[in-house]
Amino acid sequence: MNSAKQTILIVDDIQFNRQFLKNVLQDEYNVICADSGKMAIEIVMSQPIDLVLLDIIMPTMDGYEICRWIKTNPGTKDIPVIFVSIKDDPEDQTTGFSLGAIDYITKNTDASIIKARVKNHLELKKQRDMLIQESINDFLTGIPNRRYFDEILATKWRQALRDNEYLSIQLIDIDFFKNYNDFYGHIEGDRCLKLVADALKKSLLRPLDIVARYGGEEFIVLLPLTPRDGAIKVAKRIQENISALNITHQLSSVNDFVTVSIGIATIKPEENLDATILIKRADYGLYKAKNEGRNRFIAIE
Repeated sequence: MNSAKQTILIVDDIQFNRQFLKNVLQDEYNVICADSGKMAIEIVMSQPIDLVLLDIIMPTMDGYEICRWIKTNPGTKDIPVIFVSIKDDPEDQTTGFSLGAIDYITKNTDASIIKARVKNHLELKKQRDMLIQESINDFLTGIPNRRYFDEILATKWRQALRDNEYLSIQLIDIDFFKNYNDFYGHIEGDRCLKLVADALKKSLLRPLDIVARYGGEEFIVLLPLTPRDGAIKVAKRIQENISALNITHQLSSVNDFVTVSIGIATIKPEENLDATILIKRADYGLYKAKNEGRNRFIAIE
């Protein structure tokens, strides 16, 4: 499968209809088919989908119900939906648009028109996705920025509170980075930040873990479903990966190469607390790590 292609999900209980649309679109896009609402929901929940082509008249779960589910689920609500139906009554189209569909195509529409309309909507989605990425990512390092991190932290805090699970955070600071920047120059300083960001990403082995640039030479890591011992293991891996970069730092007082200090905090959220307490504890851990000589991690109980 060509990962550069956008992915379309066709949902129709009639095999002939699915195959017709697949034949029209498969040369330009990755095309996945589902013959029921249950199967469609499983697919959109398990992999990235760029567009859904959705029949209305289906047994058990009709297209309206599937669209309503897609548009009310936080993880799928931004997937564009186009109804493709034999029903051509204006009332049916109005219902489809009211549920969040972006277009409505009748099944007697010429294949070339279907291709053109699908292409236009996917181009718009591609542009929108690029704008979203630009808004949530740090321009220099390419990892998420602080605003995006704060949004994700709020979500993960609520989930951990609901499920009575641990949540861990690490605040990471490059040791003596101002000295590095002053001595080697801003171009090398930027390169150092990029390399450190890449090493941090490689240190996180689970898709649910997130690293973001928190500001200047500070980074922050969010580790859902992670108790203190697990967060310490990640911190050790981070320090090993940073050490492996072998970035020379002549003005460091603790090492000949770039190192980091890490503050770790772990908590099970409670109703009377908010996520800022976790950041404050990690910040205190980072302060202690710096105060005790840097190039180390401190986990706050």
